[in-house]
Amino acid sequence: MFDDLPPDLDRLQTLRVWHALWLERIDRKVADVQQRQAEEERGRRNRPRPPDWVVELSRATGEPLQVHDGECGMTGKRNRAIDRDEARRLLTTDAVPACPFCHPDTQLHIID
Repeated sequence: MFDDLPPDLDRLQTLRVWHALWLERIDRKVADVQQRQAEEERGRRNRPRPPDWVVELSRATGEPLQVHDGECGMTGKRNRAIDRDEARRLLTTDAVPACPFCHPDTQLHIID
């Protein structure tokens, strides 16, 4: 039937133990990967929604530097979420510049 296996009981039992140990290692790794994927998925589901608009603040003075779309990758480290009305006010009344990458002024339909 299977002539590639050793004929004696001692070697067959050794092979069985060796394969059982490997199967146990593989099963542990599968469980670890499944747990990690489940945690990553929970993290994605529970991640807070990015704000619609963000104002980037000066590190030295805390004054507004630029207005960004909430998902803009060019936002500096010091920033705060703002609503649509405040974004429009900052861009128009306070003359805070719009980010040249995400163009919040265009998204808010502000025309020069």
